[in-house]
Amino acid sequence: MQKYLSPRIANAAGFLACCGLIGYALYAQYVLFLEPCPLCLFQRFAVMAMGVVFLLAALHNPQRGGAKVYAILAVVVALGGIAISARHIWIQSQPPGSVAACGASLGYLFDIMSFADVLQKVFTGSGECAKIDWQLLGLSMPWWTAFSMTGLGLWGFVTNWPKR
Repeated sequence: MQKYLSPRIANAAGFLACCGLIGYALYAQYVLFLEPCPLCLFQRFAVMAMGVVFLLAALHNPQRGGAKVYAILAVVVALGGIAISARHIWIQSQPPGSVAACGASLGYLFDIMSFADVLQKVFTGSGECAKIDWQLLGLSMPWWTAFSMTGLGLWGFVTNWPKR
């Protein structure tokens, strides 16, 4: 009897968890009518990137060296998602009026600015990123994204780092 899940099944479970997170984000957008701000969209991209890492690891099912690469990739992507969430949480914690007014949509920004300029503008934050219109247990969605990315990063590391 195996003492742990096979890496392929564990990675598939991680991929399904990412699909669930994106599914809820789409539900919140299209059913609950919660319009995502630019930082919310970047957090979605981070969750999707994590899903791609899990999916590739599940399909590839690598041995020791390749598994280490997927473990490190999972941690790096998770840290990126956590950093984006942390920035969003920080913006939401600012006093009203201290964050710039709402800006243009992300699509429009990409139409008129370079990628680097868009990133700078988004991470500066704006009014729509400071607004909290959804909470669970007193925590906003960026908090839950940060917790999810922490769990997924740990899961990706433990699942893929070769055991003795």
